[in-house]
Amino acid sequence: MPPPLRYAALLLAALPLAAAPSFVGSGACRPCHAAIYQRWSKTRMANVVQDPRAHPEAVLGDFSHPNPLVPFTLDQVAFVYGSRWKQRYFARRNGDYYVLPAQWDITHQVWRPFHVEKNADWWVPYYPESNQDRPTGPLCDGCHSVNYDIATRQVTEWNVGCEKCHGPGGDHVRQPAASNILNPVRIDPIAASDVCIQCHSQGRLNANPVNGRYYDWPVGYTAGQPLSRLWTLEDHRLGETTFTHWPDGSAHKNRMQGNDFVQSVMYRRGITCFSCHDVHGTGNTADLLKPADALCLECHGPRSPAGPRGTIEQHTHHPAASTGARCIECHMPRIAQTLADTRVRSHTFRFITPAMSAKYGIPNPCLACHSGKDLAWVSTELARWNNVSPWRLQP
Repeated sequence: MPPPLRYAALLLAALPLAAAPSFVGSGACRPCHAAIYQRWSKTRMANVVQDPRAHPEAVLGDFSHPNPLVPFTLDQVAFVYGSRWKQRYFARRNGDYYVLPAQWDITHQVWRPFHVEKNADWWVPYYPESNQDRPTGPLCDGCHSVNYDIATRQVTEWNVGCEKCHGPGGDHVRQPAASNILNPVRIDPIAASDVCIQCHSQGRLNANPVNGRYYDWPVGYTAGQPLSRLWTLEDHRLGETTFTHWPDGSAHKNRMQGNDFVQSVMYRRGITCFSCHDVHGTGNTADLLKPADALCLECHGPRSPAGPRGTIEQHTHHPAASTGARCIECHMPRIAQTLADTRVRSHTFRFITPAMSAKYGIPNPCLACHSGKDLAWVSTELARWNNVSPWRLQP
């Protein structure tokens, strides 16, 4: 080695190695960010999994009456998961968690079986048939925790804590500065939305399997990184209905907001997830910054170049205060299944025409309200709207 290079090597060897960024947990953020912490602590993000012994109020399922669908007792439940559409129950065994075979349908207040069947998810062929042989570590826990270690199966904290979106906070806690913590607002919109898409998407880890296990979440991702280096969104062929997609490419099942959103014009224009949502918590549905219509009309109002021509009534052909005049009823219909007949909203923002529904079987937004009608009626009604191009009503 030439003397200058030898000297440089010796100098580098003498320097202390930079410590890996450390995770400290959301509690370390509370002293300086008390108001935000307080709001966040009440959100579903902060409470997606709960220990029923520490939080008995989190249990929503009816364990007071015997039910043949429920071959377990509350004493066997280590974690409850979910509080809006469904609640599932995790048991702990040999350092891993396993989903028990019944889930509580919150909408209908009934028990339903839980078992992921063949062709109902990509990972099913790589795991045994029994729930008791399908650990949640590789299939769920990376999105329900901060800093899940696949080797030790330990986490910094359960639930979607501050560092899930802001990255490891050890340096920031020791010496608070804007330069040593990630704020998604300050990075490019693609990387910013990736922070949410890491969990709000159906996809596959590029490096699967890892140490013989197949993972259904982006192992190794830290907020701010390009997610696509680790994660590929679920593939789809237009014209086909699959367990993940409708034939037009929109989401067929829950946890696909990211798959939808990246197809949208808004995503292409630099809008991010948090242009509409505040995961620290708001008083609005889905933690929206404002009630849905008020939020949409900020950018798409009648006087905006991106808004409808004329008034809301002229655009929607419904009274302004009615459900049919709400932006999200037509542009974010509930077509992604989460459990039984309970569906969540699409995030492509495309209007589904009756012709598309007839040709591809995609649920039509008009019939969500006009349940006693059919697609022929919808087509006839829309044909009367002289401010809608007839070409737009074709598939």
